[in-house]
Amino acid sequence: MNLDLKNRNALVCGSTAGIGKATAMELASMGATVTLVARNAEKLKETLVALPHQDGQKHNYLVADFTNPEVLKEKVTAAAENKTFHILINNTGGPKGGPIFSAETDEFTKAFEMHLVCNQILVQAVAPGMKKADFGRIINVISTSVKQPIDGLGVSNTIRGAVASWSKTLANELGQYGITVNNVLPGFTATDRLADIVGNASKKMNKSEEDAAAFMRSLVPARRFAQPGEIANAIAFLSSEAASYINGINLPVDGGRTKSL
Repeated sequence: MNLDLKNRNALVCGSTAGIGKATAMELASMGATVTLVARNAEKLKETLVALPHQDGQKHNYLVADFTNPEVLKEKVTAAAENKTFHILINNTGGPKGGPIFSAETDEFTKAFEMHLVCNQILVQAVAPGMKKADFGRIINVISTSVKQPIDGLGVSNTIRGAVASWSKTLANELGQYGITVNNVLPGFTATDRLADIVGNASKKMNKSEEDAAAFMRSLVPARRFAQPGEIANAIAFLSSEAASYINGINLPVDGGRTKSL
């Protein structure tokens, strides 16, 4: 299989921690030149230094906050005018947990803006270059909730579903240009986000966080949580030439937890 990403440029969002950072590291190890995107400049600099550059890549970063779509648009549009991005990884931390009934309406608005609107801005910035190159990989890191809603994540369930539908529509429109659009659906993954989910589960179950985590692991056939690198491996494959005929799918990477096909 051709998994070589030399001479490919990747824009990786949320890339200073967790799945985003693991993905940036993996893409760089496969030869891609990576542009990191996150809101914390110091963490971006730390991650930049850690990126593999065995093929002489000159990685860089953009400081952008997804709570400010207009600034994101300005920065990404400028970057795309100077460089063709062949790979876009849309990855943003999920909305806070809680029952959907008790969610404030502005929680939906803010989440929609951070996830779907910002994804749209990013795609509109990079897709023209992908079309000219006759190669593009757009991968959205969302959630298994698009197949099976997760209790206690009402706003997230709603917004992730919207992103999945947006992505499938986009795949239909861009496929003719050699651009694929796919979603990766992580299961329970050892990130800061999971720590919050375990904490919420602990309160709801009136059990210790250790017991809550053990119960969550028991729901997974693999009987463990994923490591960020395991999710990154799936993303990296979908970014490669080898995945050229995989388009418009939702790929759970969850150890078998999702009950639906």
